[in-house]
Amino acid sequence: MRSMSTVSQLRSLSSPTFFLHNLRPPAVFSASNYSSSFKSPPFQPQVSFFPRLHPPISPSTSSSSLKWTSPMADTPRFPGKVCFSAGTSGMENRELLVQHLLVGEDNLKLLLELQQRISGGVDLSDLAVEYSLCPSKENGGMLGWIRRGQTVPEFEEAAYGAPLNKVVRCKTKYGWHLLQVLSEREESILQEIEPEELHSKMQDPSFVEEAQLIDVREPEEVSQASLPGFKVLPLRQFGTWGSLITDEFDPKKDTYVLCHHGVRSLQVAKWLQTQGFKRVFNISGGIHAYAVKADTSIPTY
Repeated sequence: MRSMSTVSQLRSLSSPTFFLHNLRPPAVFSASNYSSSFKSPPFQPQVSFFPRLHPPISPSTSSSSLKWTSPMADTPRFPGKVCFSAGTSGMENRELLVQHLLVGEDNLKLLLELQQRISGGVDLSDLAVEYSLCPSKENGGMLGWIRRGQTVPEFEEAAYGAPLNKVVRCKTKYGWHLLQVLSEREESILQEIEPEELHSKMQDPSFVEEAQLIDVREPEEVSQASLPGFKVLPLRQFGTWGSLITDEFDPKKDTYVLCHHGVRSLQVAKWLQTQGFKRVFNISGGIHAYAVKADTSIPTY
């Protein structure tokens, strides 16, 4: 069972927006979450007022002492005078770090007043806390990293057309927005890999040596069935290894994540993306599917 402090820390990250599902770290499951056969718990993405087209991602996490931080916690502000213009960097396969504020459809006058204040040097995030209708106001309007397909078309078009640090406005069915792109990065890849394909790769000794292989099951499960080359990082012990992940693994290398049925591994795979891992592969169906479809010498449980 989680300690109260951990629960409080998890709740502190719950800041739903109209644009993204709730951002949250991978769940830390207690023994009660598992059946006696260690079957993976059901995946239950949280739903927001502004549904995305894809499942939610988890926020950036640090846990040297079971502390959790959101991806916007260390984001620098860009105070000072900004202008309202459009443009693009030309790099389409990118993720954007975006903050915004939202006012009602009939509040264009207020929006224009807020634009003037920002042009005069007031920080957009400060105005978001005071005026925004989006629950992201609790984080100064910060939406975190977004990619194409995660917001409504009007918002996406404005964000991907905005130069860095420029404040632009747009209208969606939710009202009027002022948005600011604070940073951009190359879009990371999260793919499912079928057991048969992984088995084929595993026949090459160089693959096992060079690929980054992570098993997020519990030690009791690993003792029943395992694959060579995988480093065991139990999800229930996330607090002990989460903050060290970039010390142990190279975000630029291909990383494969395994669990029993592919549910816990998907949660961790999504979290790895938020840590800057560029190519992450979730093993579809987990070790159970691997044993059934690819290598019957592996026990099932």
